[in-house]
Amino acid sequence: MNANRRELIEKNLTFQVVGCARAVLNELGHGLREKTYERALCVEMRHQELSFQEQRVYPVFYRNEHIDDYIPDLEIENRLIVEIKTVDKIIQENLGQVLNYLRITGLEVGVILNFKHPKLEWKKVVLQEGRHQ
Repeated sequence: MNANRRELIEKNLTFQVVGCARAVLNELGHGLREKTYERALCVEMRHQELSFQEQRVYPVFYRNEHIDDYIPDLEIENRLIVEIKTVDKIIQENLGQVLNYLRITGLEVGVILNFKHPKLEWKKVVLQEGRHQ
């Protein structure tokens, strides 16, 4: 998949969610708990008329046995995984976490939102045959 195609996947929805996150950060400020931002983001998305699910449980199977559950923070419009962080910087481990969520859920796109600093840090993650953006 070329870079242009990756960039276009769920572009509008991604930017709508990032806009909601910026509104939350502008109102609440930075450095609060992740759960605080998750709840505020849900309020903002309701006002923007976005449908979402919080903490949806996805079972993980190995050899047809249920071995674990993966629980992304939010799933938007049944198309986009959102992982909320309050960390110094988004790192490879965070990208790997979202890639695992995408593999388990069958969705193509996720976004990591980091509320630690005065300026929102965010990273879009696109699942593509074993690679990511």
